[in-house]
Amino acid sequence: MPPLLFPATPRCVACRRATAAVASASRSSSSSSSSSASFDAAAFEAERRGPGWRPPPPAAAGADPRAWKWEIRKRVWDALEADGVARDPRPVHHRIPNFDGAPAAADALGRLDVFQNSQCVKVNPDSPQKQVRFLTLSGDKKLLTPQPRLRTGFFSVLDSQMIPIGCIPEACTSVGAAKYGKPIGLDERIKVDLIVIGSVAVDPSSGARLGKGEGFAELEYGMLRYMGAIDDSTMIVTTVHDKQLVDDIPVEKLLVHDVPVDVICTPTQVIFTKTTIPKPQGIYWEKLSPEKLGQIRILRELKKRIEQETGTILPSGPSEQLPPTAQRRRGRRRR
Repeated sequence: MPPLLFPATPRCVACRRATAAVASASRSSSSSSSSSASFDAAAFEAERRGPGWRPPPPAAAGADPRAWKWEIRKRVWDALEADGVARDPRPVHHRIPNFDGAPAAADALGRLDVFQNSQCVKVNPDSPQKQVRFLTLSGDKKLLTPQPRLRTGFFSVLDSQMIPIGCIPEACTSVGAAKYGKPIGLDERIKVDLIVIGSVAVDPSSGARLGKGEGFAELEYGMLRYMGAIDDSTMIVTTVHDKQLVDDIPVEKLLVHDVPVDVICTPTQVIFTKTTIPKPQGIYWEKLSPEKLGQIRILRELKKRIEQETGTILPSGPSEQLPPTAQRRRGRRRR
């Protein structure tokens, strides 16, 4: 069955025309934001991966079973930058990209019955979903948000009733979430009514989604399944720019832990995908590399707990090379 569209328009051509109109209307008022649209992908990748990195030869890249995902991601990232709809933080490459019209897409999500009827909403911490976090807290709902990259913690729960008046905008930032949120652990009893997930590319015909490639959204979803906070009926929504809609994600190549979406909200339309892609049932340890496990403390704790409870050693996935984490500069303390 084809996806339900609102408004009912042809999926690809109409999206592109509508997006072009939005981008054209916004360029005059946001020229400063798009002045750096020119993007040197090779230079950025070299800086991201550190000294001594060299791009793999074409044969090696073609042998990577994940290469098709990166081709789609790069095409979308390039289009957002080239067409002037990318917004800070820039460049949008290797990120859940922020985009012109993100608040409008969030407002469309906020009008959905599933959002209005939710009491607890899990939202990713990325820039384009900041307005979604604001609508969640200003609507007297509980906000569940992951602590950055899950490296040192797990999730934080924010309750608008516990946030001082006027501080909700601050609470929607990563610093504010840490300041006003309550950290929770794996034993927390919580029910999540709706998941809002960031995307790089999404196919409205199938609900297939690609993130930025680090797998954190999938791990977060798997841990919530383990906790019993969500199940197959929990709807998953993403907010993206129309230029992030694609029609060439091969469903047959998706992995068992890839998370599909039920609803897509853009600045111009709301799409109910009617996805038939199975939702992950938990964490697939055989897909999890030792390097990724080493990055995330809460995963190591969960693995140890399950192994102690079951008396069996969980499998691990193949080794992988992870990109270095971007380091933020910190000012030196004056003496």
